[in-house]
Amino acid sequence: MLNVLLQAANRGHSVFSIFRHLGAFGLFSLTILDSSPLPTFGGPDILIAILVSTHRLPWYEYAVVATVGSTIGAYLTFRMARKAGQAYLDSRFGTARVAAFLGMFRKWGTGTLVASTAIPFPFPTSLVFAAAGASEYHLGRYLSVVAICRGVRYAGLALLVEHFGRHLMRVVAHPTQYWGWFMLFAAVILVLIGGGILVNRRFLTAPGMDPDS
Repeated sequence: MLNVLLQAANRGHSVFSIFRHLGAFGLFSLTILDSSPLPTFGGPDILIAILVSTHRLPWYEYAVVATVGSTIGAYLTFRMARKAGQAYLDSRFGTARVAAFLGMFRKWGTGTLVASTAIPFPFPTSLVFAAAGASEYHLGRYLSVVAICRGVRYAGLALLVEHFGRHLMRVVAHPTQYWGWFMLFAAVILVLIGGGILVNRRFLTAPGMDPDS
């Protein structure tokens, strides 16, 4: 698995190779960048898998570093969008796209944030972060959701690579043999999203909530 990931990272991705050689510091920097409008195309997930496979540091240290870096990057994007407002979003992502995302975020709120941060699939997470900043979303709740969901995601990935790295390619080659685990994973994701939506509704109905605190 490590050889496959290294080959994918080295083919024309010299910048990614720099992050890889920097180890934990490179991971920290890449996760900050990943939470900004600059796309990394799943770079942190790939880099965690590579670094955990090298066993230079315990898997949980990489998970903590990635979570902290991602949360810092998410905060920076949030604050930038809150100060600049929708004009910042329109200039970065396009008016039509922003309008659609703001509408979705205002409707689903925390559920959208949970899904975009916890599920490792191609998704414009930075746009969700910016939408939270440009809307009336509570900063403390925002940072809590990002930190928890990113922590679960990166810790789960690191632990998976630590204990089952040799078998991951077999899962990819024979996915039907593991349909039960896939169903369980899907159920967990649905519970997380549903919980996020319920938390969002609870905060919206709670008295005295200050979105700018």
